[in-house]
Amino acid sequence: MSAMDFFVGITGASGVKLGVRLVGELASRGTVHLSLTPQARSIASGEGVDLDFPRGVRVWSMEALDAPVSSGSFRLAGTVIIPCSLGTLGRIAAGISSNLIERAADVALKERWPLVLVPRETPLNLIHLENMAALARAGAVILPPVLTYYHGPRCIDDMEAFILGKVLDHLGLDHTLFRRWGE
Repeated sequence: MSAMDFFVGITGASGVKLGVRLVGELASRGTVHLSLTPQARSIASGEGVDLDFPRGVRVWSMEALDAPVSSGSFRLAGTVIIPCSLGTLGRIAAGISSNLIERAADVALKERWPLVLVPRETPLNLIHLENMAALARAGAVILPPVLTYYHGPRCIDDMEAFILGKVLDHLGLDHTLFRRWGE
């Protein structure tokens, strides 16, 4: 393991750019293990998002359940699913580990490592909310990409930077992606 290893799962929800930007942020701090769903790749194409990742990012197929991140003996500094489809969120809440993203989340929960889920859906129904509540009780951080204005955003990139900064906060990582309240 390098100084810090992270796992990022990018699923099939709008906002794939958030996941791509997070991989760039984390790659400057350690090794990133990455898996993308086929739907994420399709959405990236439709949203005009380039899936070129920095050198050193280890991209794993969804079927690679033998990847190191599938085991609790391989330490991770954090696992983030961004964006996290509500189907993926529901399967994680149910304890289903049928692919690498779900397994990495399951490992994070069982090992009590940071797990941040960034669900991208609105409105939410009761099943979505109950799944989020179950995961929060299990130790996950549910971090929807909610718009904020107090930091003075001038464009969508500033709003994205705020969300990414909040993810980094929950991983215990310093950053200067946004101006904090009172600064």
